[in-house]
Amino acid sequence: MALKSTVFKAHLQIADMDRALYADHALTLARHPSENDERMMVRLLAFALAVPADNLKGALEFTAGLSDADAPDLWQKDLTGEIVQWIEVGQPDERRLAKACGRAEQVRLWSFSHATPIWWQGLENKVARLANLEVWQVPSEQSKELALLAERSMQLQVTVQEGQIWVGNASRSVALELKVLKAFQPRR
Repeated sequence: MALKSTVFKAHLQIADMDRALYADHALTLARHPSENDERMMVRLLAFALAVPADNLKGALEFTAGLSDADAPDLWQKDLTGEIVQWIEVGQPDERRLAKACGRAEQVRLWSFSHATPIWWQGLENKVARLANLEVWQVPSEQSKELALLAERSMQLQVTVQEGQIWVGNASRSVALELKVLKAFQPRR
């Protein structure tokens, strides 16, 4: 018998002063049996940092993720079905990223493993030409702290100011300092 996903509910209050975005989101996350709390919480962080201020170009949604090899962890589709944002968490290979860049306006990736620097060293030159790709590193020790906030029912506050990120609940707070490994390249 196949194991089933575990359902988590998160009420997310976002105060992103860098983007002038202030919003509340009631979210349902399905944690795949092979996924741990750390990866799930990085997915939630990716949502908070990439959610658009409005839904004019569609809403940002969690997908089947690990259950569907052809789907990202999150995506935003416009009303025509075109993919506006394709969001990955982890360490995908260059073929997957190139395919995603061909299908979406923007591709964002959050890597959180302690092996990220080694993985990125082997990948950086292979994806340098992908102008619509943005890659972030969440320091491993910080993503592990973030995992400690995981509960089946969560009330979380995310605050972003001058690149500093705080995620917390009523009893604990985690400060995050993400490192940009690759920024979007301007179109010429």
